[in-house]
Formats: sequence, structure tokens, C-alpha cells
Amino acid sequence: MAVIALCAAQGSPGVTTTALGLAFAWPHDVLVVDADPTGSSAVMAGWLRGRAPQSSGLIDLAFTTGPLREAVDSHTMPLDSAGRVEFLPGPQSPAQALACRDLWAPLRAALADQGTRGRDVIVDAGQLGLPGSPRPLLDGADLTLLVTRTHLPAVAGARAWAETVVREQPWRNPGLLLVGPGNPYGARNMSQVLGLPVIATVAHDPATAAVYHRGEQPPRYLGWRWPRRRFETSALVRSLRAASTAISTHLNQAPSRAPIARTPVTGAPSSRPATTASPGTNQASTSQPGTSQEVTS
Repeated sequence: MAVIALCAAQGSPGVTTTALGLAFAWPHDVLVVDADPTGSSAVMAGWLRGRAPQSSGLIDLAFTTGPLREAVDSHTMPLDSAGRVEFLPGPQSPAQALACRDLWAPLRAALADQGTRGRDVIVDAGQLGLPGSPRPLLDGADLTLLVTRTHLPAVAGARAWAETVVREQPWRNPGLLLVGPGNPYGARNMSQVLGLPVIATVAHDPATAAVYHRGEQPPRYLGWRWPRRRFETSALVRSLRAASTAISTHLNQAPSRAPIARTPVTGAPSSRPATTASPGTNQASTSQPGTSQEVTS
């Protein structure tokens, strides 16, 4: 059993949507922890559509006097009818996130104990560098993934953080999770430029992502109700399943932390067209080494 932390360098690449989607694609029980220091309560407002009152969460753990492991269980809530996906609500404001700063280190140990009951943990750590950021959770996770899109502004935004991770090695097991690979850069390019291995990719599929992001149940598709089977076979859902398998495989193989040779970003994308998926295919599987645009001058 493992703790996987997801974070972003800048903007909104889809950390919360990806964390939630991975949880529902996970092969066994999982706990999703909202540690986003912005206090956006994205899952409460999105997936749960504001219909479930947030009566407890991380802020309560910050003031608990009993064993933290038992307290975690008492403040979670189910996100599915089977209770396979549990959720620990996060801070509701930046001020609450700051109040949790002394909680992150002991919470790291409590989350690691979730493995004794056969449950993995996925942490939504939000954007890096903000006050109240859960750095001990990022540093101590079994796998910490920097979530990023693959266009040039995203590469530029992620690069400074990736350099820090490669140079200082604060994370035990760092990697990249790409959203929309091949738009325009592929996994090989992103890994070379940022110096971190690409562990998994997920498709850029806004229609399906709205189910996780806004709680649409079900969405409408071309004027007709979207059948459940269409959702299950969508590019995003299929890529989330593949990503969960890739993450599990990576953890089981205990990868080396040796840095990857890096390629400088010295100019705009070349004019060679990026590989794109045909309608109904998994965009995450269409970007192969050498087929997407190179990051060159």
C-alpha cells in the first residue's frame, strides 16, 4: 500500500480532477486527501455539487488530542455508494491551510498507516509554493507526481520546480504525470526537458472531465443523454485506468532516483504537426517517442 501525492507548478492543469479520476479507477480501496492550500474545496463543490455539508476535515485533525490514525478515519466521508473511495475534506480557506502547517508531518505517518488496512492514499496537494503547502506530505510520499500539461507555457512554469526537485531531491520518488500528452510535446520531450521520468499520462477530455470536476451525472452529448458505457469507454476514463496501472507498476519496481539527461528549451515549438488521436481513441496512448513535436530551437 502506498501514498501518492499530486501537485502542480502553476495554473490549473487538473490536479483535483486527476486525483479523483485515479481514485475511481484504482483497483482497490483508496483514500483521497484534499491538502490543497488554496482552500478551494473543489471536490465538495464539484463532485458532490455542494450537497454534502463539510462538517469535519483536516482542520479538525489539526486540533485533535487523540491518536491521529483513528482521528483520520472518523473525519472521512464516502464518495461512492460502495464506500470503496473515501475522502478527507481539506481546508476551506487559505487561513485554515496555514493552521494545518503543524499537522502535515504527523499526518504523513498516519496516512502511511492506512496501508495496514489495505487502502492506498492519493493526496491532492494543489499548487506548489503557496503558504500552507503540505510539503511534508510531498516529501514523504511513496510517489510524488508533478502534474502538468504539455504546451510551452506549462513547460516553462514546471521547469523551475523540476530543477529544484532534481537538484535538491526533496521528494523520495519524483515523477511527472502529463495531461494531454502530444499537445504538442510528447512524454520523451517532457522528460528530457524537465529532467524527471514520466510515470503516467491522462487524456485531455474536457467533456468527461466535467463529470469529476463539476459532478455532471450524466452529461449530455450531442443532444442525447450520454450512456454509461460511453463514459466508461471515453478517452479520459481509459487513460485513468492505464495511469493507475502504470503508477502501481512503477511503485512495485522501486525505480532509481538517478536524474535524466536534460534538453534545454531555447525556442518556440517547431512547425512539425503533433500527433493527434482520432475521435473516440485514448489520447494518452497516441503520443509515442519521436512522433510529437520536439522541444528545440
